[in-house]
Amino acid sequence: MSLETEVLVIGAGAAGLMCAATAAARGRKVMVVDHAKQAGKKILISGGGRCNFTNLYVEPANYLCANPHFVKSALAQYTQWDFIDLVVRHNIAYHERDHGQLFCDDSAKEIVRMLLDECDKGQVQLRLRTDIESVSRLESGFAVATSIGRIQCQSLVVATGGLSMPKLGATPYGYKLAEQFGLKLKPTRAGLVPFTLQPQDKQHFEPLSGISLTANVAAQRGPAFTEQMLITHRGLSGPSVLQASNYREPGEGVSIDLLPAVDVGEALAQAREQNPKRQLSTWLSEHFPGRLAETLIAYHGWPNQPLGQLNKATLADIPEQLNRWQLKPGGDEGYRTAEVTLGGVDTDELSSKTMECKRVPGLYFVGEVMDVTGWLGGFNFQWAWASGYVAGQNA
Repeated sequence: MSLETEVLVIGAGAAGLMCAATAAARGRKVMVVDHAKQAGKKILISGGGRCNFTNLYVEPANYLCANPHFVKSALAQYTQWDFIDLVVRHNIAYHERDHGQLFCDDSAKEIVRMLLDECDKGQVQLRLRTDIESVSRLESGFAVATSIGRIQCQSLVVATGGLSMPKLGATPYGYKLAEQFGLKLKPTRAGLVPFTLQPQDKQHFEPLSGISLTANVAAQRGPAFTEQMLITHRGLSGPSVLQASNYREPGEGVSIDLLPAVDVGEALAQAREQNPKRQLSTWLSEHFPGRLAETLIAYHGWPNQPLGQLNKATLADIPEQLNRWQLKPGGDEGYRTAEVTLGGVDTDELSSKTMECKRVPGLYFVGEVMDVTGWLGGFNFQWAWASGYVAGQNA
């Protein structure tokens, strides 16, 4: 069977569906193919099933890219307000959480339904359970051999995502296709991913799995993030850790402030003066859950004595470890639990205004497959919407 379309989108995720709907709204004949059984699988599980679909405070600074200017054009062409307008037009109720994050009141299914409805308006053909066998360039356009036959198209949009969450069907196909056409890639690694602990640290903290606290976490080369940190049976997770993971290179340490709202040196000196007989464990328990307070004493080897009896070395070490704890993670949990993939198709190969390959006319890359990664909090979805939109306006 041989099929023809004007625009062929590989990938029925956030960026691919957005691109397809936008191109179809321009009157283009559009087809979307995906090897999955269901469209928008990553959308459906995002935000605990409620989809953190964008953020009120989107800025280029919220993105990691080898060329930090690359994201500016697309984010300006299709803003968070444009997507919010679309959500409102589809009568999807939503709410704001911390740091401007927007979530569906009900279910992420509403966002997928909205995108599919937009595609239906433009008569987009959606072909699921379809495998790509090969892609070849024609004099005008591309020929794509698939499990449902040969598809010929004028414009080919690659919206295959990254390597994160392989259980949802993530594959490196988009990178292989880029390499086939001679495009450069930036090295890939897991992003927005929990840290694992070194064995000697894990034995102390593993029994505290489930304890959460506000902490300030920073990688050596990145900004500090003050949000919740969660102790897990493998290491550390929670928003502050996931955010910092984007900036941490393998083998590097992180700095953690366990009491970002407290100058521990001052607070300890004051407590010591007011009640020198109070035990260190009692004082720590005023700031931390009791089990964590006990663990910190054992982990750092502090004597559990009355505050008035603590020696100078201990008094200096406590604020250092609580406000400026230097931790070297064992590693991270990898693509299995990572929310995104860092790296990918080098943005120097693409037009920032259209997402089209500079050296391969008619070939576009959108979403996570390229070297653009957003912070936690709706920024990656906003990049999917924006990059998908601008490609759809030009493909």
